[in-house]
This record gives sequence, structure tokens and C-alpha cells, in this order.
Amino acid sequence: MPISKIAIGNFREITKHDALKAALAEFICVITFVFPAEGCAVVFSKMITTGDPANGLISASISHAFALLTAVSVGANISGGHASPAVTFGAFVGGHITFFRSVMYCIAQLLGSVVACYLLKIATNGLVMPLPSLST
Repeated sequence: MPISKIAIGNFREITKHDALKAALAEFICVITFVFPAEGCAVVFSKMITTGDPANGLISASISHAFALLTAVSVGANISGGHASPAVTFGAFVGGHITFFRSVMYCIAQLLGSVVACYLLKIATNGLVMPLPSLST
């Protein structure tokens, strides 16, 4: 891949209407992904305390898949529906978005993740998020 495809852009791009609308779409995409996906992980960790742990893994993976499908569908026409800083970085390196737009997207995605976690903490009355672990 030639390095010439990477576009830096202009700092004034941050103030343009379409860039702000796309950053807001990424913010909403991440909230749409993180809130239901992690909410299902909290619920499944509380519901499945006995029995086969594979049931919890399968249900959590299905809930994450549907949440990601919804999040990408929400923002696909506005911002590309990245819903992840890793995907945004890949789009920047591939030359599909500029550096300044990718920074805006990443900031919006990180803020959306924080807001979704706080909303989930309020909605679940402070339940502890499950920590991932390896099965033996």
C-alpha cells in the first residue's frame, strides 16, 4: 500500500457541518452498541450462575452481534458506521478518511462508550460489570 493514499486534511474540517454530523453519528453508534451488548453481558452473568458456562458465552456473543449490526446500520449512511476506533484507524490508513476526521471519530466513539457505561450503571442500579475470564 502506498503511503501517498493517507490524507491529513485540514484543521478547519472539524468545524464543517457534515464532519460534526458524522462525529455525532459515531457517538450514537457506539452508545447503540455498548449499552445493549454490555447490558446483556451483565444480565447473563447474573442469570447463569449454575450450569454450562458455554450457554452464557453463546448468548453474550449473539447479543454483541445484534448490537453491532444495529450500530453499524444506524451510522452506515452518515459516517460509515465504524463504531470502533480500530475500524476508524483502518479507514484512515486505507485513505478513506482524513486524519482530522479520524481523530474526531475516535473522540466521539470514546465519549459514546463512557456515556453508555454510565447509562448502564444507572439502569442496572450499580451492578458490577462481569470481567472476562478463560475457562479451564
